[in-house]
Amino acid sequence: MLRLYNTLSKKIDLVRPIEPGVVKMYTCGPTVYRDAHIGNLRSYLMADWIRRTLELSGLNVVHIKNITDVGHMRQEVLEQGGDKVIAAAIAEGKTPAQIAQFYTDRFLTDEQKLNITAAQEFPKATDHVPEMLEITERLVQRGLAYEVGGNVYFEVGKFSDYGKLSGNIAEGDLLEAVRVEADPLKRDPRDFTLWKAAEAGRELKWPSVWGEGFPGWHIECSAMSIKYLGTRFDIHTGGVDNIFPHHEGEIAQSEGYTGESVVNIWTHGQHLLADGVKMAKSMGNSFILSDIEAQGIHPLAFRYLCLTAQYDRRLNFTFTSLKAAQRALLRLRNMVWQWGILAHGSTSDAEVVAGWQGRFVSLIEDNLDLPGALALTWELAHSDVNPADKLEILAYFDKVLGLDLDSVVEDYTVPSNVADDISHRSKHRGRKDYARADSIRESLSDSGFVVQDGGVATFVRPKTEWEMRQERWHTYSSEVEVPSLLEESDSVDLTVGIVACNYLGDVQRCVLSALNWLGDRDAEVVVVDNGSNDGTDEWLEQASEDNDRLRVVHVDHPLGEGSAKRILLKQCLGRTVVMLDTSVEVTGDIFGPIEQALEDDTIGVMGPFGLRTTDLHHFHDGEGESGDMDAMQAYCFAFRRARLSDVGLPRQTFRFYRNLDLDFSFQFKAQGYRIVADHNLPVGQHEHRVWSELGEAERDELSRKNYGRFLERWGDRADLLTCNREQN
Repeated sequence: MLRLYNTLSKKIDLVRPIEPGVVKMYTCGPTVYRDAHIGNLRSYLMADWIRRTLELSGLNVVHIKNITDVGHMRQEVLEQGGDKVIAAAIAEGKTPAQIAQFYTDRFLTDEQKLNITAAQEFPKATDHVPEMLEITERLVQRGLAYEVGGNVYFEVGKFSDYGKLSGNIAEGDLLEAVRVEADPLKRDPRDFTLWKAAEAGRELKWPSVWGEGFPGWHIECSAMSIKYLGTRFDIHTGGVDNIFPHHEGEIAQSEGYTGESVVNIWTHGQHLLADGVKMAKSMGNSFILSDIEAQGIHPLAFRYLCLTAQYDRRLNFTFTSLKAAQRALLRLRNMVWQWGILAHGSTSDAEVVAGWQGRFVSLIEDNLDLPGALALTWELAHSDVNPADKLEILAYFDKVLGLDLDSVVEDYTVPSNVADDISHRSKHRGRKDYARADSIRESLSDSGFVVQDGGVATFVRPKTEWEMRQERWHTYSSEVEVPSLLEESDSVDLTVGIVACNYLGDVQRCVLSALNWLGDRDAEVVVVDNGSNDGTDEWLEQASEDNDRLRVVHVDHPLGEGSAKRILLKQCLGRTVVMLDTSVEVTGDIFGPIEQALEDDTIGVMGPFGLRTTDLHHFHDGEGESGDMDAMQAYCFAFRRARLSDVGLPRQTFRFYRNLDLDFSFQFKAQGYRIVADHNLPVGQHEHRVWSELGEAERDELSRKNYGRFLERWGDRADLLTCNREQN
């Protein structure tokens, strides 16, 4: 029987079905005003593996997964300017219900792609407001909740067990965990909302005994779990970020309503980190499943990656580790393919099969030890078990692993003409006519097929999308993978360096204008394709084939601005480096004046868009002036490559571009170099889409964080300011 870590009991508990033969399980589902990111999806994979393990033991699992589509969530985001996708949808006349349905459909599609078994019910919050009101009214009647001005609050001080799930028991801890501004209507800041009075103009609202309003966040799960699973059920799953306050509030509501314990086992999946930090939209690392698919990587490679770590341990997601998972999954599928061909005529050994299956069950029932189960899978793959038994054993394993290995035969089927080519090739090999055999193999490879010669047979299959993508050009997944050329001597007079990420028209304008005005100079243009997925990568690759002065470094997903700039500078080989933003168009010869100015060894940075400050807190542009500045904007930022040996590279911590140019400018100033602007340089500026495509709230948050990083490092260096030097 399955044993799981129970967040409530703080130990590993045996799953003992309340109803014999049936396990009732509730999973906190998505909030459908944007796509579920892969951290969310990891939590749903955990629930899927729990369900599959229970079903493997013969239990019937009744699985409920809610859909949070209550409109006030989206409206608050919209009012804060935080989601331009939602704003655009509303501008197009789409209703909140239509937007919610759009993202619900996308979520269900993502689950299908990850081979997550569909829940029996996906109840929507908006369809269950009466049930929420019933619970809220009962809590008021029992003295556990109170109404003020049409708002209803759960009174935390009246529920003695509040905090038993999260461990946030002390009043101070609870106050620190309050995630919103203090509500003056509450009796206690720890109290949470069950029902909120609708303000004027709100579209989604419902009648209640307290007036029109809408439900709080926690109440929906209490209402839907009890409706579909009853007042006692076996397992409740979610991510660790749900523990407090959401699940803590749910326990208080449900137990306050029923008067007894409702859930036996609370199980939570740990965070998925991205490049070592918590996944968040504001960090630019909130990847969704389509980001994986854009690299030609199969979604099941992400499922495989999640198998490599215990569900209750943090997993660090990188595209490097994802590629490794893709390779491992492909290797396993290839083995299944070959076993299927070799299995004909093999005899089964029931004792051997039962032994492997027993070992597998022991692992997965021990707190869902999927890393151990995956290791056992590879032990089987490399064992001397005959191919037929391997297929039978692996099919059993895959009932839980869910890697869709039974689709290999269908996926690897080749057209009859390809099979004929293989037959002809085998005849040529038999005659030792290897030239013709190799010619057929090369032709098949060019046509998208893999040919592998085994000891007793030749295997042929279609190439995967990922394999075909890998053949087109090499891609890097992180800065550390990119070789550094910084120690090499200058090989050209000038490098124009550009970081590109989508917006093909902007990239074309910037690159072509730079190439045009370089003329016959001894120069190169280096572009870091920072994870483009709109055809920019294709255009850059073709352009580099057509112009040998253009060199492209492909990155398989958008890295932070600091890392992308570091890659760019590690790859430059020009004596002078001119970094251009893709919003810039070169309209005349900027390169001659820049090179001439940089002959002055006191000048560190040259460009047209200087910035000045008197106190490090307020930077303003040079107002069309030329001369010494305190910083240079990144639209056009030029310097001698040799300066990097003492200045260093931009800081990686700046994932967003804003204020990185200030920070990098001060790295030059700290080494005694001047920042000089020439506003006459012929450079045109166009819309800066990286900025304009973000919502106002998100722009402000990202800028604020980066400015904080800048001040933390340079806040006490007023001695570096140009105005102070001029005064002295």
